[in-house]
Amino acid sequence: QVQLVESGGGLVQPGGSLRLSCVASGIIFSICTMGWYRQAPGKQRELVAVITSGGSTNYVDSVKGRITISRDNVKKTVSLQMNSLKPEDTAVYYCNAQYEIGAATYDFWGQGTQVLVSS
Repeated sequence: QVQLVESGGGLVQPGGSLRLSCVASGIIFSICTMGWYRQAPGKQRELVAVITSGGSTNYVDSVKGRITISRDNVKKTVSLQMNSLKPEDTAVYYCNAQYEIGAATYDFWGQGTQVLVSS
């Protein structure tokens, strides 16, 4: 059974940093596109950053230059290094794993980790 377990969330002051991690199990991690999404209160879940199996990355414009996604296929871990955090980064952050086999797409989510940016 697939599990994605996030960690690293918490309370941080504006301008501070956090590093989120997501450890995957029960999945062929190396073939997955891994992503971090977030959902703020009253808002829809949005993509923050994604990294493909080949290591290509993409970011939502609002985090470019401040947030970096990376992966370790040996440790089956995807990380999100967040610097220069702003109050508007406050949200629950979710790890996502996605892969395709033929015409089928498989999509898995973690339980989320809360990030609160506040003074």
